[in-house]
Amino acid sequence: MSLSRRSFLRNSRNALIGTLAFSNGAIALLAPSKVWSMPLDSLSKAEGETILELTRHIFPHDSLEDAVYAFVVRDLDKAASADPGVASLLRDGVKDLNQRAGGDWAGLNNTKQFSHVQAIAGSGFFEKIRSTAVVSLYNNELAFAHFGYEGPAGDGGYLYSGFNDLEWLPEPPLADSGVLPA
Repeated sequence: MSLSRRSFLRNSRNALIGTLAFSNGAIALLAPSKVWSMPLDSLSKAEGETILELTRHIFPHDSLEDAVYAFVVRDLDKAASADPGVASLLRDGVKDLNQRAGGDWAGLNNTKQFSHVQAIAGSGFFEKIRSTAVVSLYNNELAFAHFGYEGPAGDGGYLYSGFNDLEWLPEPPLADSGVLPA
């Protein structure tokens, strides 16, 4: 996801490009650069940006970087490249959102955008975004880092990974912390 001058020039017409806003977060530690780029093969840059913003409305996490949401757009772009029906569904869905908004859905404020999202909830377009996002958004290393999920790292099981940790209590009695098996 890093961006060189060469890839910027090559992909700037048809790519999602952004910067990491939270430079002190876990995602910034994993990223090789503060700048990221997600090339698109089937979708236009405007379509990709609209789908990214729509995904933010469906799965809102204020502190989650756009770079993580871009994985959803990447997977939808791949699906659109492989299946003309998916490409048509996505393009028509973006057009519908723009028509509902009087021309530019992405240019509306969040409240007005969300009213249109509610109106399309349950449509084929909405469900394609939602069902793809469930996997793409939450099953990647950047999301794991953001949410503090250790994933399969270490593979030591839960018994020795803090299952009995009651740090959220003020000085918990040792007996209340549970007993580790021998």
